[in-house]
Amino acid sequence: MTETGQNQDQDGQAGRAADAAALLGPLLTLSHELAGARQEAEVCAAVSRALQALFPGRAHAVRLLDPRTLALAAFRASEPPRPGLGDLPVLRRASADAAGLDRAALQGGVRLAEADEPLFEGSAAVAVEPLVVDGALQGLINLEYPPGVAASPERDTPVLRHLAGQAALGVRNLRTVEELASLKTYLEQLIEHANALIAVVDRDQRVTVWNGALTRLTGIGAAEAQGRPLADFAPGGEAAGLGALLDRTLAGEAVDGQEVRLGAAGGGEARVLFNTAPVRGPTAAIDGVVAIGQDLTRLRNLEAAAEQAEKMAGLGRLAAGIVHELNNPLVAVTMYSETLYEKWALAPGAAADLEKIKAIKDAGQRIHKLTRDLTAYARGGASRLEATDPGPLLEQAVRMCKPDLKETNAQVERDFREVPQVVASKAALVQCFVNLISNAAQALPREGGTIRLGLAAEGGQVVATVADDGAGMAAEAAARAFEPFFTTRPGRGIGLGLPTARGIVERHGGTIALTSEPGRGTSVTVRLPAKPPP
Repeated sequence: MTETGQNQDQDGQAGRAADAAALLGPLLTLSHELAGARQEAEVCAAVSRALQALFPGRAHAVRLLDPRTLALAAFRASEPPRPGLGDLPVLRRASADAAGLDRAALQGGVRLAEADEPLFEGSAAVAVEPLVVDGALQGLINLEYPPGVAASPERDTPVLRHLAGQAALGVRNLRTVEELASLKTYLEQLIEHANALIAVVDRDQRVTVWNGALTRLTGIGAAEAQGRPLADFAPGGEAAGLGALLDRTLAGEAVDGQEVRLGAAGGGEARVLFNTAPVRGPTAAIDGVVAIGQDLTRLRNLEAAAEQAEKMAGLGRLAAGIVHELNNPLVAVTMYSETLYEKWALAPGAAADLEKIKAIKDAGQRIHKLTRDLTAYARGGASRLEATDPGPLLEQAVRMCKPDLKETNAQVERDFREVPQVVASKAALVQCFVNLISNAAQALPREGGTIRLGLAAEGGQVVATVADDGAGMAAEAAARAFEPFFTTRPGRGIGLGLPTARGIVERHGGTIALTSEPGRGTSVTVRLPAKPPP
């Protein structure tokens, strides 16, 4: 080879190397920018900069399409497109076939044509390259040539196709990340708002997931729960049992129907039925445990209430028998004491003995009246409504609450004003007042206190008030006072007195309200519609 030929060959190699370097720089930059893009508009901008660097003097446009609907998702152009363009993007049939696109899938989203169509005014030539990954159309790139530019689509197409492939992968990766993020958000929302109690722990039994249902049950937020051992939320001796349950699951055993206790919001304990399963990582090793639970507290309280009701029913039947047996000798005591009283009333100098006989007679009559009240209360009256005076019903309730009142040395004050009758079931209203007076008595300290009963007419209603000067309740407890099974005195009741009273009052068309303040006692106000005048 002559020296001239060698020089020409070296010049050609140097030119090709320079061309390769000129192409490699913008493509590497594009790769880095696509990797850092977080929005599709950023992808469009990165591709636009690469097109401008690789194809100076040409006009270009980048359109990203939704691969499912083919709707326009993002757009970037080097200049404004010409007016009057159709709504659908245009792609040459040969390009679609070469990219492996399904023509039927493009219908309605892309118009196929025999030749590429320009987007810009005055373009002498145009090359349109689809962005395709796995047979899905991600977008289109238009490269257009104004008159007189020293370039052609034939020479630019290989580089443009390489750039389009790189851009398509970048778009698909971004969309995959977005879909994963969306799926993650969806699953997080699903877990957070599920009715079930859901917790996930790691191999150290520390909480990594704590959903809203658990927060509502325990009063502990997710931020506070995360990182703490799950057993921390079990009261006392229950922690060991909960830890053992997690140990079994971490050993690979899925456990169904294990009942545990958790601390409940506002104090007390919640009964929870947990199903657990191991959580496995990419290598199939157990990374933690998912526990899905159901709150059984209300169910267990209902079962306890049913058991207590059955026990009370048995005691009621026993008491009814005792009352019946007492009535016969009681009648004799009352009758003979009255006879003796009448006889000694005529005897001179018998005043001291007469007082004793009168005391026996009065005591017998009180006992006899109480037995009648108890019998009438137990017998009820079904739901028969009748016009009745509420005052005597309040007095009857006081007599029936004598044991509770005596236990706390309670003094009963009355402020009964003249009120109209109400239409009600007598037995039901007595039960309502018994519940309220009994609650008031239990709220008093052992050394004694005062219960104030009020009765007044107000705006076509009869207003009955039962107030005590006991310890009172905090606002949070007062707001829950009418919830079934909620009680501020565990061991002395099951929390059905006030809910039962509210049910009775509302069935009679009335309302019931409670006000309370710590250290200043509690007041319950019952409003019943007065009997309309004839």
